Amino acid sequence: MTFKELNISEPILKALINKKYETPTPIQEQAIPVALSGQDLLGIAQTGTGKTAAFAIPIIQKLNQPQPKGQKREIKALILTPTRELAIQIDECFSDYSKYTDLRHTVIFGGVSQIPQVETLKRGIDILIATPGRLLDLINQKIITLNHIRHFVLDEADRMLDMGFIHDIKRLLPILPKRKQTLFFSATMPLAIANLSKSILHNPAKVEVTPVSSTVNTIDQQLYFVEKPDKSSLLVSILEKEQKSTLVFSRTKHGADKIARVLNKRGIGCEAIHGNKKQGARQRALSNFKLGKTHVIIATDIAARGIDISNLEMVINYDLPDIAETYVHRIGRTGRAGKSGTALSFCTQEERTMVKDIQKLTGKKLNAVLTA
Repeated sequence: MTFKELNISEPILKALINKKYETPTPIQEQAIPVALSGQDLLGIAQTGTGKTAAFAIPIIQKLNQPQPKGQKREIKALILTPTRELAIQIDECFSDYSKYTDLRHTVIFGGVSQIPQVETLKRGIDILIATPGRLLDLINQKIITLNHIRHFVLDEADRMLDMGFIHDIKRLLPILPKRKQTLFFSATMPLAIANLSKSILHNPAKVEVTPVSSTVNTIDQQLYFVEKPDKSSLLVSILEKEQKSTLVFSRTKHGADKIARVLNKRGIGCEAIHGNKKQGARQRALSNFKLGKTHVIIATDIAARGIDISNLEMVINYDLPDIAETYVHRIGRTGRAGKSGTALSFCTQEERTMVKDIQKLTGKKLNAVLTA
């Protein structure tokens, strides 16, 4: 299967050739025809599988029509996403795929001045990528209206609905036109969230290319039983010995900052990213990590959704996640494209029930490593 066989228009095909994309990923192959047909869609696939192109390409193709002269451009597609990093990443993808069209798009998010964003919006755009807070703020200021929306995308739907964004979404839904196409894309979809999505999607097609329980065979998964006060010294010991590019997961923003302080005091260069950090600081931390200036980054689950690193060598679960599916998503950031990876998990007495849930979901027993 090639992109051309998916009946994608020439301007988009030309842009894909520029990016050296010839063969669609499984999620793209299944989702693009559904999205082009206009049907609502629930797409489930692990990160790094090409979900963004699966909704961006159909939206660009359906909106790429001549703009009537003298008529103001109205926002026709809205992509809502939980983090600023992910919003920026999606906006870059739209830049790549719409390169040979006349469509205009922009991204808005909080933590920075709204003035440049507002100036772009006033010039008129077709596609808007947004985080919930800034979007609702500009709607309240009557700078943004959504009366002309034809396509609504909820990206990372599980996190959007499961981590405090449900109230923002419920405020937003009545503002959107009743007649529109809605697309949900997510790496995980716990049952409670799937049930909630049924109230928002209308007769959706479901595309699931990777079972939620699957973990990559090239990932060496290890479990460290450790008491909570000893976690930081264990982390220091591992990082001093391994010297690998490492993503450390913390359950809380405060915890991420605390871990970063401990590591930096021990001479291990690292930075933390989470929702309380200013946009410039978050982008700088990601850039330093991708360029190899720092080898360790600490993140909360929601902030990590904007991290796309192809050669990540190790993931460490400093805190185990409350939801077993999140474990699969976390460790899937290493061991990509056939490469080997390592996933280490710290487990306290209180977290042992979480290990049981993970092993039940994945059908695999984690290799326990004895600690001092």
